[in-house]
Amino acid sequence: MTNANGAFSTSAMPLQMPESMRAFAEKGVSQARESYAKFKEAAENGNGAIEAACQSASKGASTYTTKVFDLSKTNTEAAFDFAHELAGVKSVTAAFELWSSFAQKSFQTLTAQTKELAELSQKIATDTVEPIKASATKAFKVG
Repeated sequence: MTNANGAFSTSAMPLQMPESMRAFAEKGVSQARESYAKFKEAAENGNGAIEAACQSASKGASTYTTKVFDLSKTNTEAAFDFAHELAGVKSVTAAFELWSSFAQKSFQTLTAQTKELAELSQKIATDTVEPIKASATKAFKVG
């Protein structure tokens, strides 16, 4: 026989939590859920920004490499043209004049190409950092 009024009976009074304690616990759980949702959103946005930055960097590296090859082709063709002209020179004076002209043109070309590559590098860097910058601005936006 079991005692229906014993300490282990199912008819014992259930544990009652004070209302203030229940409200405090519910508020804590609610805040934890909100914090988790914000953290999850920030992590997802961060991952997207990193992916976009990597894609931009890869595209930029390809563009830069293509530009370097194009400039190298231009410079090589100019050197072959110079060598061909130099082979047809009849005097030492004409050879020095041709060489002087070629050196001056080469220096101007190199200066322009260096400027062009620097501008391209700046654009690639800006394009690569932009997704991360936008994500950080969004993440740290006060409001």
